[in-house]
Amino acid sequence: MAAPIECWFEFGSNYSYLSVMRIEALAGSAGVPLHWKPFLLGPIFRELGWQSSPFAEQKEKGEYVWRDMARRSAKYGLPFTRPTNFPRRAVLPLRVALLGSGQPWIGEFCRRIMRENWVHDREIDDAGVVLAALDGLVADPAAIVQAAGQPDAKEALRAQTAAARARGIFGAPTFIVQGEMFWGDDRLEDALEFAQRVAPSP
Repeated sequence: MAAPIECWFEFGSNYSYLSVMRIEALAGSAGVPLHWKPFLLGPIFRELGWQSSPFAEQKEKGEYVWRDMARRSAKYGLPFTRPTNFPRRAVLPLRVALLGSGQPWIGEFCRRIMRENWVHDREIDDAGVVLAALDGLVADPAAIVQAAGQPDAKEALRAQTAAARARGIFGAPTFIVQGEMFWGDDRLEDALEFAQRVAPSP
């Protein structure tokens, strides 16, 4: 049996888009259990001394990244639109994802939100967008969105973000297998291969 893989991701993260769209199918094919770990990148970036994404703060790096995103999206057969707002606020959908992290609908919800941001260029922190993404996945989308606005859901996302920082996570996507960290979409296959080689903890 393969060890599980933790996928730490952010809806506003461009490289997280590439991984979130692929990981459920790849992990399933590899026989690797998948644990979804949504968190907020903003507080971590600020703690590291950046006020925004390093891709937004450094012009040359940012321009390179958009070309790289176009290339890699084409490689994977994924549609891609450079968003007019980057990095885009994603607090509400991240709270919903955390609420549903162990539910069977979590993968499709995450892919829908990613498409709204990285294909349709919509504001994903909007309740209407989140409700539409939940449509057909849960019995009562409005109840999920309402729960995501409660104090315990807000605290849960803060705690998840603090846990990411405590694990040494500095960007997204980050994959963790048996304590081994793999950073970036281009390390997803490496992480899955590693998960297949190591035995899960008892």
